[in-house]
Amino acid sequence: MRWSLWLLALFGVAVAVALGLSLQWGTVTLFVAPYRVDLSLNLVVIGLVLGFVLCYAALRGVMRFMELPAQARRWRAQQRERAAQQGLLNAIVMWMAGRFLRSRKAALQALGQVENLLLNGDSPHQPSWRLMRSLLHLLAAESAHALRDKTARDQHFHQAIDHEPGVRVDQRLELRDAAYLNASRWALHDRDSQQAQHWLSQLPLGVSRRTVALRLRLKADRMGQQHLPALDTARLLAKHGAFSASAARSLLRGLAMACLDECHDSSQLQSSWMLLQADERAMADIALHAAQRLLNLRGDPQLALKWLMPVWQQMLLEDDALAMGQRQKLVQVLSDALHELEPESEWLARIEQARLVNPRSLELQYLSGMVCLRHGLWGKAQQMLEQVAPRLTSALLQRQAWRALAELAENKGDAAQALACWKLSAKV
Repeated sequence: MRWSLWLLALFGVAVAVALGLSLQWGTVTLFVAPYRVDLSLNLVVIGLVLGFVLCYAALRGVMRFMELPAQARRWRAQQRERAAQQGLLNAIVMWMAGRFLRSRKAALQALGQVENLLLNGDSPHQPSWRLMRSLLHLLAAESAHALRDKTARDQHFHQAIDHEPGVRVDQRLELRDAAYLNASRWALHDRDSQQAQHWLSQLPLGVSRRTVALRLRLKADRMGQQHLPALDTARLLAKHGAFSASAARSLLRGLAMACLDECHDSSQLQSSWMLLQADERAMADIALHAAQRLLNLRGDPQLALKWLMPVWQQMLLEDDALAMGQRQKLVQVLSDALHELEPESEWLARIEQARLVNPRSLELQYLSGMVCLRHGLWGKAQQMLEQVAPRLTSALLQRQAWRALAELAENKGDAAQALACWKLSAKV
């Protein structure tokens, strides 16, 4: 249908042109003495149109001929541009494939092409080539770092951040941030945490809160033994979902315990404890470590019991809430803390009630025996410790149980029993 309409339109135009040319609208007379030339008006119009077309075609041909040198220069510039782009792609692919020597070679070749483009000024995309030059320097620095060529790496790095006017501000800032992040990563590979912190401090506030920057800062803080800043950084990473739940919990637990290990007195330990978040203080390992650390620093045993109370309640509510090692350490720290205090009937009743609820727990039976010993209930303490001492799986608890039985035997004047218990304690 469309072709039919086109044919009808073409026939209509042909008929109109034929009718127009068949009509004689007038005559053009040229007087060239002593001659007279009469021409049809239609012929004159057609001649003028044909002359204009011929003149226009001749002028266009001359202009095309004069533009040949410029077109040749543009063609050569395009070839150099394509070579530079191909070199950039080769450098990226080789770097990702681990062919660092070839990557640096491709980057240097592409840099030569870009330098020629910028020197000749043939390309209309000068800002893009300046940006590509900085990117190629950064790629060359990455490859040089992988090849352990620190001198070449530093040279390319400084050339990458040394931008010339003409590059867009946003692109210049992004490339600078990328260079600083890479420089901090290189410093971490070189085990230089101070240099890594220096480069990270050069980043703007928004960039420094990105996940990749926080990961680098966490590594730098841990390498520099700055556990409290590392703990804050790990919290941000966990909030951003940079780790799985179990990995984040393990990381926070390790950093919190490292912060507690840095304390040198009980007041400093209490300050560090207050800096921890509520969910961190509720972790069994952190609470046990903090209480044990407080007792080692001759702190308040009552405060240690207060820190251990959530863990104690957690153990009572669920049998499998704590692992075996955590239960044993809890019993050990509770025993040490209660030994430093005056006898308290409240804790005696609390432990006895827990033992009655779970009579098969060896740890609770051991703790009840040690508390009874502290309260002067020697007969009951001896009975419980004799039953539980051979069956304890913790070497430390078993040793302390035999030692307590040896002291009870010495108090009763039973030297043979005391000697046997001391021998069993030494064998553990």
